[in-house]
Amino acid sequence: MLQTLGSGGGPLTTLIHPTAVIHAGAQLHPTVKVGPYAVIGEQVVVGPGTEIGAHVVIDGQTTLGAQNRIFPGACIGLESQDLKYDGSMSRVEIGDRNLIRECVTINRATDAGGLTQVGNSCLLMAYSHVAHNCVVEDQVIIANSVALAGHVYVEAGARISGMVGVHQFVHIGRLVMIGGLSRIDRDVPPFTLVNGNPAQVRGLNQVGLQRAGLTADPQVYRELKQAYRQVYRSGESFSDAVAKLDQGGSNDLVRHFSDFLRAAQQSDRRGLTPGRRWTKHSDDE
Repeated sequence: MLQTLGSGGGPLTTLIHPTAVIHAGAQLHPTVKVGPYAVIGEQVVVGPGTEIGAHVVIDGQTTLGAQNRIFPGACIGLESQDLKYDGSMSRVEIGDRNLIRECVTINRATDAGGLTQVGNSCLLMAYSHVAHNCVVEDQVIIANSVALAGHVYVEAGARISGMVGVHQFVHIGRLVMIGGLSRIDRDVPPFTLVNGNPAQVRGLNQVGLQRAGLTADPQVYRELKQAYRQVYRSGESFSDAVAKLDQGGSNDLVRHFSDFLRAAQQSDRRGLTPGRRWTKHSDDE
């Protein structure tokens, strides 16, 4: 808690530092803690137990849930960095239990009524950027200096390593692991390991699947490996390989993998990140 001097000279406990600038219209739960020189705008709503650090700026129609920690210098809900933005009212929504580290930027959407969204239990490390109209699902980790361009969609459990650049409109699948310094300009299938510039799919994210408890049934994991090999090790074109996948899917993992690949081939998507060409010396993931 923060302390200032009361009228009698004794300590007076308060959760809002006296140098913070908070608009009278902002709605902060009584348990919200606000640090020195933070600035909070008129339409901001902050849920219980959230801590807002020094020099944080939160503006626009921005809602934060419960038990978030916003570290010094972060800027949330400011205008879209899009030349098409015309000042229309748009939103940022952030869920619960997120860690938003130093100097992170999360911009509101470009279009009127549009939304930039971060889910629950995410970690956004220092200097990472979530641009307009992005959606980041639950339990995502975005490392230092990662830049998500506009309209990027990141599914639950994804891990994006440091200094990765993600092209606008890219869709990153569930439990993906992306290596540092990669350039991601096409959709990344769920459950895979990806790195490089240009990026390539290197294999299945076996460690991530294990940590998520999704390899407990050997048959489920075996079927996912078979689906992966059909697409990335058969030597066939993406379209032919995906067409041969069981559309119903033999289990939930395979169904999600197959559905993602089919959606990525639609005309309004950016296509799929390619994989390494198989040789007898390649790993057998």
